[in-house]
Amino acid sequence: MTYQELSEVRKTLRVDWYRCPTPPGALRELSRRSDAQGWFQAGGHLALFIVTGALVFIFWSQELWLAFLVALLFHGTVTSFFTGTAPHELGHGTVFKTKWLNKFFMYLFSLIGWWDHFDYASSHTYHHRYTLHPEGDRENLLPLEPSLASTFMLQLFTINLLTQRGRTFGKGGLISTLYLTILGAFGMEPPGDKPIDEWLNALHRDQPEEHRNSIRWSRILLLFHGSVLLVAIITGLWVLPLIFSVSVFIANWLSYFVGLTQHCGLREDIPDFRKNTRSVKLNPLFSFLYWRMNWHIEHHMYAGIPCYNLGKLYQEIAHDMPAPRTLIGAWKEMRQVWRRQRADPDYQFDTPLPATAKSAREDKPDKPLESSIGELAPAGLQENP
Repeated sequence: MTYQELSEVRKTLRVDWYRCPTPPGALRELSRRSDAQGWFQAGGHLALFIVTGALVFIFWSQELWLAFLVALLFHGTVTSFFTGTAPHELGHGTVFKTKWLNKFFMYLFSLIGWWDHFDYASSHTYHHRYTLHPEGDRENLLPLEPSLASTFMLQLFTINLLTQRGRTFGKGGLISTLYLTILGAFGMEPPGDKPIDEWLNALHRDQPEEHRNSIRWSRILLLFHGSVLLVAIITGLWVLPLIFSVSVFIANWLSYFVGLTQHCGLREDIPDFRKNTRSVKLNPLFSFLYWRMNWHIEHHMYAGIPCYNLGKLYQEIAHDMPAPRTLIGAWKEMRQVWRRQRADPDYQFDTPLPATAKSAREDKPDKPLESSIGELAPAGLQENP
């Protein structure tokens, strides 16, 4: 499929999104950022990384190999959310009230997670403005396969070495990530034989300044992780790369199972987040690791609201929303849709809405506040108020 240049898309594509109305004053209150809540979320996630990493080191040094493997599994599960999830919300700039803290933690998590937040900021700005309208959003290219293939699952529960980038933004397994980071460090483009590579190339043409920032960041990633490897070789502490550089590719099972539910199997080209996005119920620990992105319809509908207030937002608009799925229910739904899509590639699931749901606004919306995506957009994609 041939796409317009993104500069042309911005001129021609306008999506009149339906957003569930909120009680007077509720949206402004829910949009307030809190340093205390930010420290709980970002600091708490970092603390889990430190604690599990310390356990990995202790058990390795004492040669308690079974305990070492269990600790490494937990450490990888925690760290796998450093790729995409943690930098995502910090990239919106809504976690901390103090702006530099958002930037500090975004760079820190991205560094450990091999994450390019510059390219992602460009991609994700389009994703929010044109969600699942393929002309302007190819961050997730439908149909997405909710794969449970045995070799794929083996990698997700051990070390993800060989997984290739599919139809979503990201770098895939360790080998693919290293390859793409080296390419990026030299300013080279991926070969373009995958749709997601075409998307990345289109973003680079559209936002050359962010591409230059991405090149510099790729070099920093290689310098940091290369330094970790060098220290490990000099000291004999070969566990250090496992803790700091490889852990993001270990035990990717949870980040995969919760992350794929966001849009898989849902509708394209529709101006209703309730139809193209999915929210799921999670237990408190999984929701914390996922930075509350299980409230994903709510996040797309009001992207300027901090992640820790999304559950409260749902309570305000529940009468106008589909009930959130359970994680198992979401996967059953996605698998059923995928089986049908193999016979009928054009099929997309139409999420049922409650009888109380509306499809048009009767109030006067506060458009700048409602359409805010925080501070995500790079300079070249910022819109005039």
